[in-house]
Amino acid sequence: MIVDKLYERVEEKGHVCVGLDTDFSYLPEKFADKFSTRGEAIFNFNKEIIDATYDAAACFKVQIAYYEALGLEGLKAYSDTLKYIKEKDQISIADIKRGDISRTAEMYATAHFTGDFEADFVTLNPYMGINDSLEPFIRYIEKDNKGIFVLVRTSNRGARDFQFIKNKEEEPLYEIVAERIEKLASETGGKYGFSSIGAVVGATNSEEGSALRKKLSSAFLLIPGYGAQGGKAEDISEYFVDGNGAVVNSSRGILLAYKKQEKVESDFGLCARNEVIRMRDDIKSFIRVKK
Repeated sequence: MIVDKLYERVEEKGHVCVGLDTDFSYLPEKFADKFSTRGEAIFNFNKEIIDATYDAAACFKVQIAYYEALGLEGLKAYSDTLKYIKEKDQISIADIKRGDISRTAEMYATAHFTGDFEADFVTLNPYMGINDSLEPFIRYIEKDNKGIFVLVRTSNRGARDFQFIKNKEEEPLYEIVAERIEKLASETGGKYGFSSIGAVVGATNSEEGSALRKKLSSAFLLIPGYGAQGGKAEDISEYFVDGNGAVVNSSRGILLAYKKQEKVESDFGLCARNEVIRMRDDIKSFIRVKK
């Protein structure tokens, strides 16, 4: 199962997921000027980031919106980035957050688990239901060695608009979603005890993290919110099980590291690598404290 490969990468290289949420404005001006299109420049920027970090990162997450915004040239950069991640034998997460009725979801699953946009994992929104939004993707888990991360408790401010609405038992919606996802995950476990049906759980606080980890004991976690969004390593230490079971995403903190380090702009790949290693060691230091 793909989740077993992810587990092994975490054991080998640490918990960092490099987020390739690459806005054209992030690129050093002199670097971008070398290329004839924005899409070509973004792909080559991504390529250098991947080359500089893949031996210290567990996986790479590519946020499709940044590429869709550039039209066809952006989608080519998106496809080329995913193909390059695969070429380097790395794990890719397509951050697409799809969620639709069954037939449409089937088309999305085909689009993002096969062909030009093929990825190892995708992110999904469960709002339209398990049978409609999730099942078309779940079919690919055993058949084609794919995986999903389902939105449960996100790290953005607007999360409280819906995710914290409570039922009669005073249970917030995100905990109900967590319970449903855990039921699915518990039916498809890998050799390390985790399922390729995972969950997106934002970096919030250790108390909330501990409660969610108990509810999602079979689900591998994708944790956004570290760094630029305010999440800290100590906040997410409770999300791990024996030092594994989760990856922590950072995008801007890695892609824009060259603006904070005393290096020339052409060293953006080296700066990204330095930030990945710093982040990896920061997370590990708190995991050791908790063991």
